[in-house]
Amino acid sequence: MNASIKKVLHFPITKIIVGIVVPFSLFVVIQNFVLKPFFYSIIQDKNTANPIIHFICFIVLLATYYYLFRFYDKREITELSMKFFFKEMFGGFFFGFFAISFVIFILYVLGYYQAFGITTAHYPIKFFTFLMFAAIVEDLFHRGLIVRVCENWLGTHLTIVIAMLVELQQHFFNPNFNLFSHFLTLIWGFTMAMMFIYAKRIWLPFFFHLGWNFSQPFYGSNLSGLNNMGSIIQSKFNGPELLTGGAVGIEDSIFTVTFLLLIGIIFYYLAKREGKIVKSELFKR
Repeated sequence: MNASIKKVLHFPITKIIVGIVVPFSLFVVIQNFVLKPFFYSIIQDKNTANPIIHFICFIVLLATYYYLFRFYDKREITELSMKFFFKEMFGGFFFGFFAISFVIFILYVLGYYQAFGITTAHYPIKFFTFLMFAAIVEDLFHRGLIVRVCENWLGTHLTIVIAMLVELQQHFFNPNFNLFSHFLTLIWGFTMAMMFIYAKRIWLPFFFHLGWNFSQPFYGSNLSGLNNMGSIIQSKFNGPELLTGGAVGIEDSIFTVTFLLLIGIIFYYLAKREGKIVKSELFKR
């Protein structure tokens, strides 16, 4: 292969573009021209068909990413390593769920949260599989691809800034978002990037993300401004928007944002202590 072409193909920005375009293109084709026509033709109820489609799309994205970079980089795909999978799965999900639960507890003690009952009637399985698919899209491409490539190229500190801005761009037009919501999004980008930088695998941030997102409708809260994600605990939030999150949901509470920032700082400290903070290639030469 011509040296100039090889240099372009392996330039970090090229890798990011290829790493997004190829898996997404295959996913769109398979979802819209194979999975939906097939499953909608044999399963009349979309509430039953969609979770199956979400799960298969989840596998398709992971498999496409894995084999693309096995071929592209000719390396072990360590960001998808299963070495500590179960530890990161249970720990990440519990940690994400606990973070929101802790804020709910504070609001309950302050009298700003009331629970009236529990039912799964308002939470079909399609909501959970949708959350699972949405989380893997964000964590695979934001953390596994953009953070990984940028960290090796630009170093950890500049990569953290990029991760925060990428997160802000993706969520900028979420419904009901306000100025404080964008601050939350920046903190989310920082903390999730630090989880990946510390673990060097996507599973810890992915399962934290899944637990975080699942817990909000679980307690009857909106999720990132969406009010149609179902609920398990029938509840009422009644208090200052700064504390309850208002129409955005509990993740927009000052308590939640503070807790999230603290988590990110802890993972930065752990990464630094273990020598996982990477210096830029630009300054190594």
